[in-house]
Amino acid sequence: MNKQLTRDLNIAFVVFCAAVTGIGGFLFGYDTAVINGANTFLQMHFQLDPMKDSFLIGLATASAIIGCIPGAMSAGFISDKFSRRKVLFFCALLYAMSGILSAIPQNFVQFIAARILSGIAIGVSSMICPVYIAEIAPPKWRGRLGALFQLGIVTGILITLLINGKIQSLGNEAWNITMGWRWMLAAEVLPALAFIALLPRIPESPKWLIQAGRESEARVTLNRIGGPAYAAAEIASVREVLAQERGTFGELFSRDYRTPLIIAVFIMVAQQFSGITVVMYYSTDIFKAATGDANAAFTASVWIGLVNLGATFIAILLVDKAGRKPLLLLGNAVQVVGLLTVGYVYSVNPHSTKLFWGVIIYTAAFAVAMGPVAWILCSEIFPAKLRGRAMSLSTFAIWFACYLVSQTFPLLLHSFGSTITFWFYASCSAVTFLFVLLFIPETKGRSLEEIEKSWRKQAAEGLASAHKRGNTALAGGNEQKS
Repeated sequence: MNKQLTRDLNIAFVVFCAAVTGIGGFLFGYDTAVINGANTFLQMHFQLDPMKDSFLIGLATASAIIGCIPGAMSAGFISDKFSRRKVLFFCALLYAMSGILSAIPQNFVQFIAARILSGIAIGVSSMICPVYIAEIAPPKWRGRLGALFQLGIVTGILITLLINGKIQSLGNEAWNITMGWRWMLAAEVLPALAFIALLPRIPESPKWLIQAGRESEARVTLNRIGGPAYAAAEIASVREVLAQERGTFGELFSRDYRTPLIIAVFIMVAQQFSGITVVMYYSTDIFKAATGDANAAFTASVWIGLVNLGATFIAILLVDKAGRKPLLLLGNAVQVVGLLTVGYVYSVNPHSTKLFWGVIIYTAAFAVAMGPVAWILCSEIFPAKLRGRAMSLSTFAIWFACYLVSQTFPLLLHSFGSTITFWFYASCSAVTFLFVLLFIPETKGRSLEEIEKSWRKQAAEGLASAHKRGNTALAGGNEQKS
C-alpha cells in the first residue's frame, strides 16, 4: 500500500469496527473464566461429592470446551455461506441465551446443556471475530487491530474474576450456594446485549461481499475506510486472487495451501500446550496450595489477570512494528524461562513467592506473543474463499488441544509431579520456538492477497525444484545405463 493510500485511511472507523468485534472476545474470556468462581457453589447446590462425582465435577468445567469443538467446526462453513456479520449476530444471541439458561437450571443436566450452548458460542466467536477483523483492517494496522480480540479475551477474564469476587461478597455461603453462582453466570447477559445492540452499526466484511458478488456494497465500505483509490486497489486485488481459487474444502489440503494449514494447526495447538489453560483454569488452586490462604490465592490470580491485560497492550503496540515472527520468538523464549522457574521452585520450595514470579513471567510472555499473535497469524495466512473453512480447522485444533491440556493436567501432576509437569510445558514452548524460527514467515505490512500469492509462488517453486531433481536423477540413471 502506497503512502497516499495510507494517509487516507479512516482509522477511527476501522478501530470502531474492530472494537465492537472485540466484544466477542470479551464474552469469550468471560464465559471461559466464569465457571472458576461458580464451580464450588454449584457443586454444593447440585450435591456433587468430590470423591464420588469427580467425573461430573470435571464435566461442569469442561462442558463449555466440549461445545467449542462443534461451534468452531461449523462456524467457517456458515460464515462463508451467510456472511461474517450475520454469524457474529448469531453468536451474540447464543451468549445471551446461554447466560440466562446457565443461571436458571432446575437440574444438573439442564446446566450442562446450557454450558455446552455457551461453548458453541465461544467456538463460533473464536473463529469469526479474528477473521472479520483481518478482512476489514488495512495491512498496516491489521496486527494491532487483530490484537483487540485477544485484549477482549483477557479483559473478560479479569472482569470475571472481579465480578465473581464481588458477587461472592454479597452473601454468606448458603446464599452463594443457592443464588450467588447463578448471578455470576447471568451477568454475561449484559455484555451480550451490548454486542447485539452495536453489531448493526458495523458493516459486513468487504472481502466477503466481493466474494459473494456484492461488489457495490463492498465499495461503499472500502470508500469509507480509505477513499476511492483504496477501494479500487482492494477490489482489484481481491478479484485477482478469487479468480485463481475454487473455494472447495479439498483445495485447503492442496500443495498451494498445505503449508499455511500446517502452520495454523501447529501454532494453535502449541498455544495451548504451553500451559496457558493450566494457569487460567487452575491458578487459584495453585496459589492456594502454595500459600494455604484462599484470599492471597485470589489476589495472586487477580494480579495474573492484570499482567495478562497489561502485556496485551504491549502486544498491540509492537505487533505491527516488531512483526509477528520476532514477537513469537521472544515470547516463547521467555515462556521457557518462566515455566522452568515454576518447575524448579516446585522442586525446591513450593511455598516460595518465587512460584508467583515464575507464573508472572510466563503469563507476560504469553500475553505479548502467543496469546494475540496466534489468532492474528491464523486469520491472515489463508486465501479468501477458504478463510472461513481454514479458521474452523484452526479453532477446532485449539479447542481440542485445550480440552486435552485441561484433562491431562491432573493426570500429569499425579503421575510425574509438579516439577516435571511444568518442565514438560517448557519443552513444548522450546519446540514452538524452533518451529517459528524455521517455518513461519513474516506477514506484517503485507495485504491478505499478497500473503496468499506468496503461498502459491512457494508451492510452484517447490514443484519446479522437485521436477528438476527428478530430471537430474533420471539423467544420471540414463548415463549409468549408457
